[in-house]
Amino acid sequence: MAKPLLDDELWNLIEPLIPVKPRRKRLPGRKPRDNRACLEGILFVLFVLRPGIPREYLPAQFGCCGMTWWRRLREWQAADVWQKLHELLLARLNAAGLIDWSPAIIDSSNIRAVGRANGPLRIPRTAANPARNIKW
Repeated sequence: MAKPLLDDELWNLIEPLIPVKPRRKRLPGRKPRDNRACLEGILFVLFVLRPGIPREYLPAQFGCCGMTWWRRLREWQAADVWQKLHELLLARLNAAGLIDWSPAIIDSSNIRAVGRANGPLRIPRTAANPARNIKW
């Protein structure tokens, strides 16, 4: 068995973010694959291999097939797991003082304009009177 990609401390932070899907009482089917194995497989594909790799080339060491990874990725995206994980990791790194915010910039296209006008702004005239060569 290969060394896990996620250590136990990091997994204990991530595990509460993953939604628990209850099994059906009647006709429960197969037991679902372990969430940790699926997360490690997703991370392996996204960061070690290349995205868009065919399912038959995925390594079997994680105990999940490509369809299981894809399904969990889709479910977790719908449940905002990745956004919550991103915020959690940023907060932990910032609290530990491991993020250097000095080169950070704010792009105005991502910031909501709180005090914006109700309608389009009028463009002020550049001069009180138009130039002599302009005929109205």
